Amino acid sequence: MKGIRISHYSSKTQLRSISLHSAVMSRDYGAAIAALNLLQSNFSIVQEFNKPENRHALNLRSLPETVEWLRRIGYQPSDLNRLNPIHVAGTKGKGSTSSFISSILYQYTASRSSDASPKLNKVGLYTSPHLRFARERIRIDNEPLSEEQFARYFFEVWDLLDDAARVAGEDPNNLQTKPQYFRYLTLMAFHAYLSEGVDAAVIECGIGGEYDCTNVIERPAVAAITSLGIDHTALLGNTIEEIAWHKGGIIKPGAKAFSAPQPPSAEKVLRDRATEKGTELEVVSGHLDLTSGSDVKLGLAGDFQYGNAALAVATAGEFLKKIGVQNIAPDFMKQPLLPNFRRGLEQARLEGRCQSKHEESVSWYIDGGHTLESIKLAGQWFVSQIQANSSSKAAAQKKPRVLIFNQQTRDSHALAQALYDTLKSALGSETPFSHVVFCTNVTYKQAGYRPDLISINTDGAAIEKLQVQNGLAEKWRGIDPSAEVKVYGTIEEAVDFARELAAKEKDRIDGDESPTMAFVTGSLHLVGGFLDVIETKPGPQKA
Repeated sequence: MKGIRISHYSSKTQLRSISLHSAVMSRDYGAAIAALNLLQSNFSIVQEFNKPENRHALNLRSLPETVEWLRRIGYQPSDLNRLNPIHVAGTKGKGSTSSFISSILYQYTASRSSDASPKLNKVGLYTSPHLRFARERIRIDNEPLSEEQFARYFFEVWDLLDDAARVAGEDPNNLQTKPQYFRYLTLMAFHAYLSEGVDAAVIECGIGGEYDCTNVIERPAVAAITSLGIDHTALLGNTIEEIAWHKGGIIKPGAKAFSAPQPPSAEKVLRDRATEKGTELEVVSGHLDLTSGSDVKLGLAGDFQYGNAALAVATAGEFLKKIGVQNIAPDFMKQPLLPNFRRGLEQARLEGRCQSKHEESVSWYIDGGHTLESIKLAGQWFVSQIQANSSSKAAAQKKPRVLIFNQQTRDSHALAQALYDTLKSALGSETPFSHVVFCTNVTYKQAGYRPDLISINTDGAAIEKLQVQNGLAEKWRGIDPSAEVKVYGTIEEAVDFARELAAKEKDRIDGDESPTMAFVTGSLHLVGGFLDVIETKPGPQKA
């Protein structure tokens, strides 16, 4: 890797790697996660990456480095053509759209359908981030790799990289001979899919598109770009046009591209990029069966998901036509949904997005929102749940409502303000939450992070001092002095507070309605840790 290697590990991490080989001799899932966590960039390196003056050099290195990592584990980019990749980029809705596409294609696999394609046996789905388990990122036929599969493919890649390092005269104990966390998982996903005989792989970009490590894909079968917004400005730029240029980097010659409706200036950039590549871009405005109030009950809740579903239908339809599925009409977007498409949309699942869980005295509403656009959509969905689950406006006003929120690395104050404004407007109330809890993404009070959820790329000192959380508490008290605001160091403590409050309120409010509604939003790392806590420590369930 001489000449193109990024120095993304601290000396402390390198010292920890010395004991790595003795720690991973068991080669099980736990050992794989322990090794994977060593590949995270530490906070100081992340800060360097995020400096605008470093953006261009880091971007230019990304793909050559990824090609070299691929070579070291025995592949060329052209080998990825065997996966018939469906490449998905965007700011909002990437994970949802990817899940819809995967679920639709799964209906056409040979074992599932009488009108299946003989060319479609296994469907891969690669997404990020994970919520509870790292193996969630790499799915086959909509199921995460098993712990055994994950460990096997993880260590196969690890060993291949060790061997390549020795051939190159490098020390395999030096973590510089391994790619960083996301890139390692990307290599591992490609290796797993090629090893398992996957013949359609839905690949979600990490950040951007043009320089994202997934963009080593040379010949996608089809590309999709979801709604664009302002995010990851240190790497992608500060304007919607710059961001559109990066996302449009997945558009390739010979592969039709589809896009959700975009702001006019962003759409122009995408069309220009398609013209440069000599291919077609189609903007998907919707589908006649996919509107609010439709009898198609999407597996992912929220009215905004109908737009993601329409983009997924267009993308999956193009792919199926390309591999020769016979009953996909040229104008299928103007026709009623085929049964397999409907079933795929209804069976799609993605935890942590507009998800509800109900206990005896508290109902949890969970939706990650890490951009201004997504936090507003999350707030709108929560309002719809308040209205749907209250017998009257008076009943809704009687219920305590709890917010559990964190966003450790982005503009948390702007997100909190946007959430408050959204709910205040929709509910007509200056106090949309009776209780507001700000916590870190640390999972448990005694055990700390769950191993799959460890993060060393955030400011450990700031987390320990609760700097972000105390700042958010001060912010919220300023915009809503009536709310009771709490700060906790862990997700477990935030959950305990909400449950204790709910237990006290349960006897005070008559009727069958759950007295307390708790909304968990912000960072997907918070959402994942929360789901782990409530499933590891379940509360009293409804009779």
